Amino acid sequence: MHIWQGVENYPSDRGHSVVTIGVFDGVHRGHAQLAHAAADYAAKHGVTALMLSFHPHPSSVVGKGIAPLRLSTIDFRAQLAQENGIDDFVVLNFTPERAGQEPEDFVKEVLVDRLHAVHVVVGENFTFGARAAGAPETLATLGEKYGFTTEIVPLLQEDGHTVSSTFIRQSLTESRIQDAIKALGHLPRVEGEVVHGAGRGGRQLGFPTANISFASDIALPADGVYAGWFAVTDKEPIDGSMEPRKWYPTAVSVGTNPTFDGAVRTVEAFVLDEDADLYHRYAVVEFVDRVRGMEKFDSVDDLLQYMNRDVAKTREILHNSTVHPTKLN
Repeated sequence: MHIWQGVENYPSDRGHSVVTIGVFDGVHRGHAQLAHAAADYAAKHGVTALMLSFHPHPSSVVGKGIAPLRLSTIDFRAQLAQENGIDDFVVLNFTPERAGQEPEDFVKEVLVDRLHAVHVVVGENFTFGARAAGAPETLATLGEKYGFTTEIVPLLQEDGHTVSSTFIRQSLTESRIQDAIKALGHLPRVEGEVVHGAGRGGRQLGFPTANISFASDIALPADGVYAGWFAVTDKEPIDGSMEPRKWYPTAVSVGTNPTFDGAVRTVEAFVLDEDADLYHRYAVVEFVDRVRGMEKFDSVDDLLQYMNRDVAKTREILHNSTVHPTKLN
């Protein structure tokens, strides 16, 4: 997989490409349809399969300038793109100038002159250019002028809804983790540096947790306790019983810790049966299913009783789960 930040950095001698365009947040199963279509065409014609991903989200630049919460980082999008057959991943920096570009100017500058597209794959709801004036049919017409073909892929419909990033965000908000997993085709995740928490004595309570410093614009499940997987993603040795780049079962708390009158939303992972110094390591947590909602307890003893139940339930969920954590790239 080759990754380029900015279409202006894409090599001019890279050759012809099949381009699929979109935000691709989460690279869910609907996005995978586009990636597979591009990869299939590229394989048959001996050219490069390329995913062009808008970043930041266009909604943060146009309209009211408010973007939806993100389902994935750029690096994870690129990893998932590769797993779906894509060769090159290019980030298009979405600026006000880009938002104001006329559809034909976008096509000529980006698709033709920069990426040398011979075939373009988009979803049926794709729009581009100033005032979102460009539609898939616009792309097809411009393709005839500039020498590329256009493939329009229908939206993926399943169980009475469209598989979309919006549906997945709503599923997470409502703690419907299994619905989110089915639509994504992989486990939802949060990643970041392990930092010191509020100092409430988790180790003294018998439940030392890794507090993940996550980006403020990332989509999280609703407050509660979840069964999941935890891994340190760098390759340096870990002081303790854990190994880097290996998945470990974990009970994950998402929320403000109401028992201790917390105000800041946190993601805290209790890695089962392990003891290690994880501070300042970059880690990822993937969610498998909900254990319970967030509750405020009258005493620390009551909290500890529930935490022991949470661990037992986490073991049960992970033992019965048929969904595996994502391959660490």
